[in-house]
This record gives sequence, C-alpha cells and structure tokens, in this order.
Amino acid sequence: MTPALQLIIAAVSAWVLVGGTVFLFAALHRRKQRRARARKDAEREPLDTLVLQVRLGQMAAELQALADSRGFAVAHHTRAAQAAYDALLAEACRRAGLPVETPRRATERATEEERLREELELASRGWSW
Repeated sequence: MTPALQLIIAAVSAWVLVGGTVFLFAALHRRKQRRARARKDAEREPLDTLVLQVRLGQMAAELQALADSRGFAVAHHTRAAQAAYDALLAEACRRAGLPVETPRRATERATEEERLREELELASRGWSW
C-alpha cells in the first residue's frame, strides 16, 4: 500500500469517525430539546387549563341537551359528543398528572366506570366544569 493511499484511507476514516460523532451529538441534542419542550408543554399556562375546563362544561351541557332531545340522528350525535367528552376528560387527566389509559381512537368511548373515576379524580383536585 502506497503512502498516498494510506493517507487517503486515514483521512476518510477520520472523516467518518468525526461525522458519526457529530451526528450522535446532534441526535442527543435534538432529544434533549424534545424533552425540554415536553416538560414545558406539561407546565402549560393556567389559561389553557381554564379553556379546557370551559370546553368540558360545554360538552357536558351538550350531552345533557342531546339526552333530552328527540331530533334527527340523536344517537349518532350522542356518540360523537361522548367521544369528544371522553377525549377532553383524558386530556384534563393528563394535565392534572393522573394516570390515563392508553390513547383511544377518536371514535372510541371510555367505560362508564373509567369516566366516573376520571371525573371524581379531577373534582378531588379542584377541577370544575
């Protein structure tokens, strides 16, 4: 092997090693930023929590209105409103630091027992809607 070829191999090896190290540190830096952003998102502003409480109240009122209604497609509207209420309730539990089941699909509804548990846990932590 000629000295020129050895120099080229050494330069390429060093370049790959340095590039890999830089790539690794960049990936770790991005991960650190994502975690910091997630922590910051967890510490949301109080107004976001208030908006969520208001929206929960609106959905609860809509569910009550649908229960008293005899209009067209009431069952479909009730299922959709219940799924939206369950999603808002799960988000409220996450913000309050309560354990929540794995995220459900948008159309899946929580069981009555799970919904009652979440509502009682939130109420015990001072949430109202």
